[in-house]
Amino acid sequence: MTKKIIMLACAGGMSTSLLVTKMKAAAKANNEDYQIFATGAAEIHDRLTGEACPDVLLLGPQIRYIADKAQVIADEAGIPMAVINMHDYGTMNGVNVLNTAKQLLEK
Repeated sequence: MTKKIIMLACAGGMSTSLLVTKMKAAAKANNEDYQIFATGAAEIHDRLTGEACPDVLLLGPQIRYIADKAQVIADEAGIPMAVINMHDYGTMNGVNVLNTAKQLLEK
């Protein structure tokens, strides 16, 4: 199976770095192999139209205001997108956020 790529986007890409670490730990605990990274909202378009396009996009709740615009870009790229649950984000619940990504990948 090809390694799936999960992209998280937030205002600057920094606040999501800890969540990425937690998600990687959750994946490792389940013997799952994902490439997970964080980036800033300004890079969404370039990342989704580039050669290394992710398989799923998750937006940090602090940028939910751009969800409609990001959804158009994700739809054009053919990848699923969701806004991360605010509670899961605030508590840095890597297990729940990884499960959200996996559910999107199954659709």
